[in-house]
Amino acid sequence: MPLLLLLLLAGVFGYFLRRRSASGLTRNCRWRQQRAKSQWRCSYCGAVAPGGEAPRICGNPQRKL
Repeated sequence: MPLLLLLLLAGVFGYFLRRRSASGLTRNCRWRQQRAKSQWRCSYCGAVAPGGEAPRICGNPQRKL
């Protein structure tokens, strides 16, 4: 039983580590789609990104990745 709990704890910890590294966004990133211009704009820093899907990387030039 303790081994199962340790495996479960390790799995949860691994999930959170993977989830954290999968996105380069900050908590302040709020991407809003402008369909007429076919682009995304961050309402926090004003960064602009083209495309159909919301960006997964912060476009703020002052942010160090």
